[in-house]
Amino acid sequence: MATNREQTEPPRWADRLLEGFVSPYLLEDLQGDLQEIFYKRVAQVGISQARREYGWAVLHYLNPFFAKPHHRTGNPAPYPQFASLHPTMIRNYLKIAFRNLAKNRVYSFINIFGLASGMTVSMLIGLWIYDELSYNKQFKNYDRLAKLWQFVKFDVEKSSYDVMPIPLAQELRSKYPDFESVGLSVTREVVLAAGEKKLMKLGNYVEPDFINMLSLNILSGTRFGSNDVNSILLSESLANAMFGAENPINKLIKLDNKQTVKVAGVYEDFPANNTFNDVTFLVPWKFFAANDEGAKRDRNEWDSNSYQICVQLKPGADFDAVSAKIKDIRMKRDDPPGYKPEFFLHPMTKWHLYSDFKDGVNTGGIITFVWLFGSIGVIVLLLACINFMNLSTARSEKRAKEVGIRKAIGSLRSQLIAQFFSESLLMAVLAFSLSILFVQLTLPFFNQMAEKKMIILWTNPLFWLAGLSFSLLTGLIAGSYPAVYLSSFQPIKVLKGLMRTSRSATIPRRVLVGFQFTVSVTLIIGTIIVFRQIEHAKDRPMGYSRSGLIEIGMNVPELFGHYIALRNDLLNTGAVAGMSESSGMITTQSGGTTNISWKGKKTDSKPLVMSNYVTHDYGKTIGWQVKEGRDFSRDFTTDSSSIILNEAAIRLMGFKRPIGEIVRQSGKEYTVVGVVKDMVKENPFEPVNPSFFVVNYRNVNTINLRLAPQLSAHDALAKIEQVFKSYSPDAPFDYKFVDDQFARKFGNEERIGRLAGGFAMLAILISCLGLFGLASFMAEQRTKEIGIRKVLGASVFNVWGLLSKEFVLLILVAFCLAAPISYYVLSDWLQNYKYRTELSWWIFVVAGLGALAVTLLTVSYQAIKAALLNPVKSLRSE
Repeated sequence: MATNREQTEPPRWADRLLEGFVSPYLLEDLQGDLQEIFYKRVAQVGISQARREYGWAVLHYLNPFFAKPHHRTGNPAPYPQFASLHPTMIRNYLKIAFRNLAKNRVYSFINIFGLASGMTVSMLIGLWIYDELSYNKQFKNYDRLAKLWQFVKFDVEKSSYDVMPIPLAQELRSKYPDFESVGLSVTREVVLAAGEKKLMKLGNYVEPDFINMLSLNILSGTRFGSNDVNSILLSESLANAMFGAENPINKLIKLDNKQTVKVAGVYEDFPANNTFNDVTFLVPWKFFAANDEGAKRDRNEWDSNSYQICVQLKPGADFDAVSAKIKDIRMKRDDPPGYKPEFFLHPMTKWHLYSDFKDGVNTGGIITFVWLFGSIGVIVLLLACINFMNLSTARSEKRAKEVGIRKAIGSLRSQLIAQFFSESLLMAVLAFSLSILFVQLTLPFFNQMAEKKMIILWTNPLFWLAGLSFSLLTGLIAGSYPAVYLSSFQPIKVLKGLMRTSRSATIPRRVLVGFQFTVSVTLIIGTIIVFRQIEHAKDRPMGYSRSGLIEIGMNVPELFGHYIALRNDLLNTGAVAGMSESSGMITTQSGGTTNISWKGKKTDSKPLVMSNYVTHDYGKTIGWQVKEGRDFSRDFTTDSSSIILNEAAIRLMGFKRPIGEIVRQSGKEYTVVGVVKDMVKENPFEPVNPSFFVVNYRNVNTINLRLAPQLSAHDALAKIEQVFKSYSPDAPFDYKFVDDQFARKFGNEERIGRLAGGFAMLAILISCLGLFGLASFMAEQRTKEIGIRKVLGASVFNVWGLLSKEFVLLILVAFCLAAPISYYVLSDWLQNYKYRTELSWWIFVVAGLGALAVTLLTVSYQAIKAALLNPVKSLRSE
């Protein structure tokens, strides 16, 4: 219980707060004045009110957020000593901050430009991550949609495919109540012709349920129903391309120069971050089933896996539970296949980010790069913050007297911390404004590099909230160390000139610079390895020659059944050195089979062997390399029952003398007449699949042409086009260079390399900005020392070495840290590729020397400038 004396005195807890936080130079006078006013207030308002006012005034003085306005005046308390209201202090803080920025222009530029660069990188990466995470979210029932996949086991491990048999769709509809909608779909590249306009476009043949699941936004017309057959829906861009300003509804379009369909409606284009963004038209499944020979044949075939099935679950249904129910549908039917298919649902929420499977397990996918680039964005921003902290603490002696004087006249440490934080936040806000400009200028280039169509989300409140929060957080992080460090100076030592920066005070700065270059060297090594891996795969023996090789799809009926005539016409132009036809493109595998056997094959072995149907001139056209035996030739009438195997197939079958061996495929016997070197047709980072080639003029759909080397590609293609127009005037001449098709296989890795390389350059730039500022400060700080050394005979080279030595040592330490980190991370990344490059020692040496060279170039300017300064000026008294 308080005594009477205590009840008539100011609250003791408030005085203790003042004693703990107020400068001792101010405390005694402050408390005397406050108590005098306190006793006057006791007489005016009473002891209780006076004690409350005293307590609130002290709290407000220590932290403005505790302010409690007076019930009449609106002031926190009637104490003139505490009249420094928060807005006024903020204005003072900002005024001092602007003066410091103007006074130290070089350091201000380095800080603001460095922070802006870090924010720009983080913002670009943030937009990229937002785009990746929002994939397919335009669909209304996004979280209930899925695609049917299946695991199949051939010999070694489970493989995953998203192609299904046609009868599975009806099985799901009729026997499994968990499905609200089931829709079949197949993607085809088709020639669309309307009047004089002819375009080759990619589209889907779909069931009506598929249309409903896609949440199409119909702009005009209507979507087709379950009874529609000869209808088509066009995307807005395709409708504009084909009909311009005309109304496309009810217009007629011919597909592949065969059947005619009527435009039923136009839908809004799918956005760029959508799985179906390249789908430009939709045609009823019934139309496809009635006109496509393969669809007619596969209508009741459970082992013909060539189609996609999308489903929508009923509310409350669980993907894993439903997958368990449908897993063994095929194996429970008659005559289960040896590849043992296991059906499962792959939710739309995982289509884009989690698309990789290995041996029946989802191993991730693009989500890996989301985490990778997100981490890089945070690290690059951290590098920019490190620059700020380093330069602020390095220049602490310049502001030591300011801190000492302010503390001597009564400034609290909390006020000094607030001052330095306000300067940091001001720089962060200026840097954020500048980063918005940088993002706007660099976004087109970044989109091209990342193959995106991103925009700044100007109208999205979350973007601005994130940006301002981002700036606040950056300012707090960047200003945290300087604020605490500078505000800790003791005024007596500072004002007596006893303030000296000890060697231990520079340790944090050295650690931060070392961290910067550890990150930079790691990114350099990573970039080199990524591009080395790409070049390693590109330099891999392909087994054929891609130069001057083009492919043309046989989309129109006029190109079928005229092989000899078409070949002669093309050769007679002089623009073609070779021509053949095949069942698929050279850079892809169109199909495979397990229905194949040979002498010595184990009865329980069910390997997948890729099948290729070709014409006689295929090998000569693509330039494959015959290792044993012979190529197909018209001189041999037995070639209809001959087969050529690749090296992978020979290894699989274990033939020591393969020529003359018998291979049975789908009940027919073939004699091995040749062995060709493995051709890289699929993933260039993976081993080549076992493959066979047989002569078949019926099951072909691709024309392969070798351009004559004596003509330019432009002239050769013009002559080739004339020949194709003579066979099919209504079809567009659409061709693809095999080189370009092959290059697309490296798209993902090249994007990673370009982005990582760009981020590495920015990380180095930000680190060098910090180095430049620190070198400038060190040269300024050691001006007199350098002058004395020059008077005593030191050369420019001696002075340069003196100022550069510390930074060189930091780079060497950073390299010693970056090398093992890079080796561990990149070794793990390379394990994703079976055909991969090696982590050669010279890569690490080049990266280290590169970082050292950049450091010396950055530091040398300031070092040489200081070394060339006239000693007379250097030693002149203040």
